[in-house]
Amino acid sequence: MRNVRSRLLRSAALLVAASFVLSGCTVTHHAPVAYPASRDARTRVLLANLRAHVKHVFVIYEENESFDHYFGTYPGADNLASAQARTHGFRQWDPIGHQWVTPFRITDPDIASTNHSRPALLRKMNGGRMDRFVEDQAATSLKNGYDRSDAHRKALLTMSYYDCDTIPFLWMYARHFALYDHIFQAMTGPSTPGNIALIAAQTGTTQWARDRAQADAPDDRGPGEPVVDDAAPPYGPFHGKPPRRRQHVQRYATVMLTLSGARDAQATVQTRGVRRDLAFVARSGRAPIGWEWYQEGYRGADAPAAKGYEAHHNALQYFGYLRENRVFWNHVHRLHALLPRLRNGTLPDRSVTFIKGSSHNGFGWKPASADPFVQRHFLGDDDHPGTDDSDRQVAESFVATFVNAIARSRYWHDSAIVILWDDEGGFYDHVPPPQFERCPDGNPCGDGPRIPFLLVSPYARSGRVMHTVGDTSSVVRFLDVLFDLPALATLPDERPYLPYGPRDANAALTNLVSGFDPLRLAGTRAPIAASQAEVAPGIVNAFPAAMNCASLGIHPVAVPGGLAHPPPGFAPRAAEYFP
Repeated sequence: MRNVRSRLLRSAALLVAASFVLSGCTVTHHAPVAYPASRDARTRVLLANLRAHVKHVFVIYEENESFDHYFGTYPGADNLASAQARTHGFRQWDPIGHQWVTPFRITDPDIASTNHSRPALLRKMNGGRMDRFVEDQAATSLKNGYDRSDAHRKALLTMSYYDCDTIPFLWMYARHFALYDHIFQAMTGPSTPGNIALIAAQTGTTQWARDRAQADAPDDRGPGEPVVDDAAPPYGPFHGKPPRRRQHVQRYATVMLTLSGARDAQATVQTRGVRRDLAFVARSGRAPIGWEWYQEGYRGADAPAAKGYEAHHNALQYFGYLRENRVFWNHVHRLHALLPRLRNGTLPDRSVTFIKGSSHNGFGWKPASADPFVQRHFLGDDDHPGTDDSDRQVAESFVATFVNAIARSRYWHDSAIVILWDDEGGFYDHVPPPQFERCPDGNPCGDGPRIPFLLVSPYARSGRVMHTVGDTSSVVRFLDVLFDLPALATLPDERPYLPYGPRDANAALTNLVSGFDPLRLAGTRAPIAASQAEVAPGIVNAFPAAMNCASLGIHPVAVPGGLAHPPPGFAPRAAEYFP
């Protein structure tokens, strides 16, 4: 990791060089090209073939799971059996149970939520030692009013992990397509920073560098810049009464701005901070790339949102120019409107589609557990752990429902589906994250811990674990490269503040292209069949799923020194309910 960190801390000169590379990749062949020997020529041809084949990108964005929590025993990954895990928090002290705890497998899909605020994650990671997840969770839970028994349960939960017996669909995608094992959340913090970084490749460091008076409070309870917590967005819609405490209006570039091309000229409201960006892209005359944001619980721009709608998961609501100009906000839709569009083939010729669930699913799914408490309180599908949110099996069915719909549509043959999580949820992960600029609290502005990350495409490398380093910003980097967009970091309103600001021109972060098979793109190896991405409807809609490690033929790795059973004092949920 030391070499990785040094690369990630290179000067702004590296960013400029990376920007030159991105802006120069403009080959637009319309048929596959043979794969030449020269490395530079191979890269050009690879990008040309990628652009010739992949026209539709789907981003399915889930909640709050660390890589080790979901793929900690996946074969071939940097997993819990690795030597690095042994030296980074594998054995942690339990101050309530007075015992040492190592990672252990669980199968209950309905679990409590652990603390994943920025201060908590910084304490848990302990300067990259990754060794205070149990200790800090115990202290935080006691401070928050849990009794010793419940605080103990939540503390032990941080060291748990699942495998393909509980989340088989996700492991199936990893088996048939590409799994990335070194993607990190772009900002250490909870959900909102992750959602903003997904579209902006930053969470407001440009705004902070431009106006230090907007710096976040030392306790990270905001609102302030950069965004590091879950303060509500400045704009609706909301479910229920609008919250009193809201985040500052965000005023920097997003990938929606570059995707919209010449249509940016139609944005005239709330343009402070991005006026030159909008003018630059509008003058370029670029044809727009279609993009849409589909979120469960959304009912319309002027209608109250449905139960379960999480406003702080809709990143567009934080940006004045995205919310207040119809040229952008008209691209926000009800989630269920996407399924008929996929069936009927009515998406634009080239498009990017963002897909987001909620804490109250609209598919009628119920967890497998007959426990009345679980039946009442685990109704979400966005994968966020905790009471009044999601069951793990229901959450992966949400993912599978949309992957199935894409696989059965006319878009499969030219698609790339990216599945990732907005933050790691407070669960243990053993890989120390790279470090970027200093935030107002004196700690690095990023990265946070590892998150799961899957690439599903007929042109993906099949069954490969990709070890290239990236973070949430890598999604923007991929869109930049695929659609030949100007990097956000090269735009006139952001460029003066680098290295603070967008990371999509940072060559040390993967642009995800390595996950595509050059031979498939060149036409010398057959694309992966849609059937490899499909899960039968009867399996998707039944809990637990009739699929497991044995039926998949996957053998999770043994974890030397891991616990054979959950430790004394463990339970998946707290006994006392805090609404």
